[in-house]
Amino acid sequence: MASSSKRPRPGTSGAPAADEAVPHVRVAVIGSGFGGLGAAVRLRRAGITDFVVLERADSVGGTWRDNSYPGCACDVPSHLYSFSFAPNPAWPRSFSGQPDIRAYLEKVATVFGLRPHLRFNTEVLEARWEVEQVRWRITTSAGQWTADAVVSAAGPLADPQIPDLPGLGTFPGKVFHSSRWDHDYDLTGKRVAIVGTGASAAQIIPSIQPKVGKLTVFQRTPAWVLPRRDREISQLEKWLHDRVPVTGKIRRGTLFALRELQVDAFVRRPGMLRVVQQLAERHLVQGVPDPALRAKLTPDYRIGCKRILLSNTYYPALAAANAEVVASGLRELRGSTLLAADGSEHEVDAIVFGTGFHVTDMPIGARVFGANGTSLAEEWKDGMEALRGSAVHGFPNLFFVIGPNTGLGNSSMILMIESQLNYLIDALTTLGSIGATAMQPTARAQRQWNLELQHRMDRTVWTTGGCRSWYLDPNGKNTVLWPGSTTAFRRATRKVDLGEYELIMRAGQNAASAVQEVSA
Repeated sequence: MASSSKRPRPGTSGAPAADEAVPHVRVAVIGSGFGGLGAAVRLRRAGITDFVVLERADSVGGTWRDNSYPGCACDVPSHLYSFSFAPNPAWPRSFSGQPDIRAYLEKVATVFGLRPHLRFNTEVLEARWEVEQVRWRITTSAGQWTADAVVSAAGPLADPQIPDLPGLGTFPGKVFHSSRWDHDYDLTGKRVAIVGTGASAAQIIPSIQPKVGKLTVFQRTPAWVLPRRDREISQLEKWLHDRVPVTGKIRRGTLFALRELQVDAFVRRPGMLRVVQQLAERHLVQGVPDPALRAKLTPDYRIGCKRILLSNTYYPALAAANAEVVASGLRELRGSTLLAADGSEHEVDAIVFGTGFHVTDMPIGARVFGANGTSLAEEWKDGMEALRGSAVHGFPNLFFVIGPNTGLGNSSMILMIESQLNYLIDALTTLGSIGATAMQPTARAQRQWNLELQHRMDRTVWTTGGCRSWYLDPNGKNTVLWPGSTTAFRRATRKVDLGEYELIMRAGQNAASAVQEVSA
């Protein structure tokens, strides 16, 4: 797929003796989860076959490869959690589990002919824009590439976050993060601590509670939980979706429409969520008979401010005789004794951290260097921002899939991914059609987009709901979520507006003629 037939030797990462030894591609994609594989499919469909997908692991799947903890499943209905160009009539359940989603991604990689483009065990260590050559130089754990454009699909749920707690390094038992589950460690009969009560913990807790000796859950903030309307999809439904594909499209369209109708309550009229909160309160009462435990599990913020969890088994597991909820964060460790912020002490054999990921400080940012030599992390020190969630001033031909402010609180991220892929392909084909080499957003366009975005954010439940969530960066700014409908985002990313961009030419190119062509 690369322009040069010479491949870097595995393990090399320094500058090559001759630049000709470094393979060049038109596009380098970082990551092979939904975003990276989707980008690869769309590149091929646009006639761009000169690309590589750089993946640090040994298989595709992204967060659905990494998260294999007990009970791992999606909280978006299966038929909405797939590419529109790759429907899956064989989903086994209305909310599918991790093995089925990972298998779906493996199938996409095979069916769409992506495997020749994949480079496994190839971690991107640095991507640096070379101003004079008007290209990216990418240094990986398996050598170097140069590329006209880079697509960052590393994803926000890629790098686990574990708090730096006093005494953690000397804990004598087993410690791991939910996204790095140790399947060789048997939890049967053990005293196990779960730190955190987010989406992962809510799936792990019911899955391990019946077999552990004692389960201690450290909860800084309780979550709102709604019933999970999950069921097995019948053979008749699968047959119908396979033989009459329009039925699958109708099902997907219905699921999409229902979620679009919910958007207004999240982003403009949070008061409308009162009825939903009453459903959650009733669910809590039904699942937890003990009023003292119920009080611990009752949030003091409006539903929707933090991620709403879906589970029928979470509350019964917490109410079980071998479970204890500590309504406090974990403060420090002394040997095998865990000290909570409320002063209580708890002896455990193993600790599972369900403490989320580096979302507002994506680690890839420290490895990407723009036109002035500044890292993306430095550029984002006051908060992540991009133009239309997809491109950043000072970083030419760098395009994001799941970039800043493209997350969702109520629907499928695949819808947002596909919108960003539309934008990516339009940008690349536009560059080719006007004869330009690279493009970057103007500082003014990027600033204007984000000022308007944050203004809209002020009315959302994520801002007004009275909570502190992982959607917010250390400055209290929501740099994660999109304050609108997926339809509105699709409209905003349908086409690249060249009025928002600066065009960059290689030496010898006639910039004036290209600009004139753009004006025409």
